[in-house]
Amino acid sequence: MPSSFSKLSLAEPLARAVAEMGYESMTPIQAQAIPVVLTGKDVMGAAQTGTGKTAAFALPLLQRLMKHENTSTSPARHPVRALVLLPTRELADQVAQQIKLYAKYTNMRSAVVFGGIDMKPQTIELKKGVEVLVATPGRLLDHIEAKNAVLNQVEYVVLDEADRMLDIGFLPDLQRILSYLPKQRTTLLFSATFSPEIKRLANSYLQDPVTIEVARPNQEASTVEQHFYSVTDEEKRHALKQIVRQRGLKQAFVFVNSKLGCARLARSLEREGMNTTALHGDKSQDERLKALAAFKAGEVDLLVATDVAARGLDIKDVPAVFNFDVPFNAEDYVHRIGRTGRAGQSGLAVTFVSGSDARLVGDIEKLLKRKIELEALEFDEDRPRGRINDGRRAWREAGEVGDPRDVLDAPRERERAPRPQREFRAPAAPKDPFFDQPYQPPASDAAPAWEAGAKPATSRLSNNIKPKRKVAALFKSE
Repeated sequence: MPSSFSKLSLAEPLARAVAEMGYESMTPIQAQAIPVVLTGKDVMGAAQTGTGKTAAFALPLLQRLMKHENTSTSPARHPVRALVLLPTRELADQVAQQIKLYAKYTNMRSAVVFGGIDMKPQTIELKKGVEVLVATPGRLLDHIEAKNAVLNQVEYVVLDEADRMLDIGFLPDLQRILSYLPKQRTTLLFSATFSPEIKRLANSYLQDPVTIEVARPNQEASTVEQHFYSVTDEEKRHALKQIVRQRGLKQAFVFVNSKLGCARLARSLEREGMNTTALHGDKSQDERLKALAAFKAGEVDLLVATDVAARGLDIKDVPAVFNFDVPFNAEDYVHRIGRTGRAGQSGLAVTFVSGSDARLVGDIEKLLKRKIELEALEFDEDRPRGRINDGRRAWREAGEVGDPRDVLDAPRERERAPRPQREFRAPAAPKDPFFDQPYQPPASDAAPAWEAGAKPATSRLSNNIKPKRKVAALFKSE
């Protein structure tokens, strides 16, 4: 089994591109997968994140497609022969860029299609003809229905990060896409984990696959230094800033569980003077790509992100990962901390655990099969714990002029003097001379005026009641 790329029998254009990219020694998944894929067999490969799975399937695919290489400008001479499906837009864009670098000295064309952006530029590129198509399932189905992508000549299909695609509900889309492909093809399935669902998918679409598993499923990278700090929700932001300052970290991922929490934390850290950007699903694709590009270029120190950035993103030399929120899914913890300590380098993974996270930490313990010890974080003496601001919702650094205590949380320095209670007095009633006079009896016993005109009673009936009118009787009573 070859251990270096120089020992592979790659075509000269591919070998030149690999050497130019600085590839020398192969990772375990590359050393085991590349020779098998070169033979045309189906592969079911599992490896922990950050081990070079892209090269493990891209290089042998390009090698086998070299027989179709041509310089014709006709789109008919460049049909889709290899299809690579990925769960997220960022991962699809990253894999497409890697494949372009591998094939830069060949005449083979590649393209990427994903949602969130206009379909017209993608349609124009597909109409020119491409041999390797990288796509997310949803947008690919859009192009298939629009007759922009014809997949009847596909020889190789790759399902990368297949477990993630199943997690986010892409199984029906995958089944529809695979129904458009020829029955005779080579299928490669790569995943960070081998769940029962993945095995059922492999049994349905792979023919006698060669299983390659170079690491225990859900095993964290051994080069990552992990810490679990017990803090309250109010202390997390202070703890993050203190660790960044004490460790002298220049770049770091900060993972949160919700899109709203991601946006709020990014704005809060930005107001406090930290160079921060956010990456979550509610941002447009152009904003997401710009944020990722700025972080890769070192223009941004902290990338606050949801789990959309937890899978497969290859950003070199990221020294640390912070789990601001403990992930809901224990497997996402392995993927999050896999953003650091890549390619054998050391890294730091810090997780902030509050009182309500006991069950989630227990799930991580079951996955990693080891006990997690919570550590107490000692805060700097010049900063009290809790919410700290100067009345403008901003942190004060040590040594700054002004009282660093929070206007809301700090005890009052002086008690408010109680207000003197006023004696209640009812308002005086207006005077009326008639009611103020004493009672005087009438001068005579004469009847009142209203009785003078009354008729004397002549019967038992009242004078005010009209008597009944007499009418003739129809029948004479005996």
